[in-house]
Amino acid sequence: MVTRLSVFLILALFVLVRSPAAAVLDPVDFVALQSIRKSLSDLPGSDFFSQWDFTGDPCSFPGVFCAGDQVVALALGDPRAGTPGLTGRLDPAIGRLSALSELSLVPGRVIGQIPDSISLCSSLRFLALSGNFLSGPIPPSFASLRHLRTIDFSFNILSDEIPPSISSLPALSNLVLCHNHLSGKIPSFPSSSPLLRLDVKHNNLSGELPALPLSIRYLAVSSNGLSGRIDGVIPQLTDLAYLDLSMNIFTGPIPATIFNLPLSSLRLQRNKFAGAVAPPTDVKIPEVDLSYNRLSGAVSPLLAAVGRLYLNNNRFTGELPARFAERLEAAGMEVLYLQHNFLSGMQMSPAAEIPMTTSLCLQYNCMVPPVDAPCPLKAGRQKTRPVNQCPEWRV
Repeated sequence: MVTRLSVFLILALFVLVRSPAAAVLDPVDFVALQSIRKSLSDLPGSDFFSQWDFTGDPCSFPGVFCAGDQVVALALGDPRAGTPGLTGRLDPAIGRLSALSELSLVPGRVIGQIPDSISLCSSLRFLALSGNFLSGPIPPSFASLRHLRTIDFSFNILSDEIPPSISSLPALSNLVLCHNHLSGKIPSFPSSSPLLRLDVKHNNLSGELPALPLSIRYLAVSSNGLSGRIDGVIPQLTDLAYLDLSMNIFTGPIPATIFNLPLSSLRLQRNKFAGAVAPPTDVKIPEVDLSYNRLSGAVSPLLAAVGRLYLNNNRFTGELPARFAERLEAAGMEVLYLQHNFLSGMQMSPAAEIPMTTSLCLQYNCMVPPVDAPCPLKAGRQKTRPVNQCPEWRV
């Protein structure tokens, strides 16, 4: 085992033959960088490590940032878009960089587990290792990183559960774990958490939505196996700007107050939400997707203010309010998908012209569509439902 003293003695000899102008890096940090370099290499087309020449000053290496004689930030790989990235493994020696506050890894083909030793970097504030092939669990020891603000492990193949202790990090504002193989439950967050962004979409998570802090503004949990009702959690998150609960198995009604949130996008499609949709006021959310659920009753005229509205593949009935026709003809809606419901009519003249910028689909309802508008291919070819599925058509 290499001791700090032996490292110092080795490097003392090395410093004697270095250029007089070269800075002297802490010996432990110097050896740690050497170990990190040996465990990683450039993918074809990348030359990130071409300037990592240890006969010079390591603080001048690409991606290495120093303060005094210690490494404070390490950005591994060329950050320019489209660069091939790195391959190899993350060496546990990263944990010896005791002053490290930022660690990032560009997308590439780095494999293996996330070193548990990173938890020894007690000053770490930013940790981003996305877009590689990192596997295994998220080290629970990361709960000791009390200054950590951002964790981004997205687009890897991490497995096991999200360590519950991670949610108690007092400074954590961004937790991005999407596109992995994580399972188990989303941990609850204390009300005092400063969390702004939680992105765990495309995993194998299950259970109900946990308690979340009121600070949160971005919540994406789509493509998991989450279940239960949302009316005990979501309406309280009054600062939400983006909400994606799609492709889960959530049940119960959609809370009316959800439509009053300051959202840029509301994505609830492909769940098992049921009942009426009854917003209390005009919905000003630019995009609302409620498709592929079990929603029923009349379509509220208050939804006509939405720019892109997807209500298809539900159980809506009755006549579509005239306000929708007015908005469509005035180019006030970009998308209105109502196919595969049980709607009985729409107050629109057959001579009405739908703007070229608008996508409208009304087919497979209990009516003959008043205008001929092209629908997406997956809507099928049938214009109307069979008579036996539409009671008002029966003689």
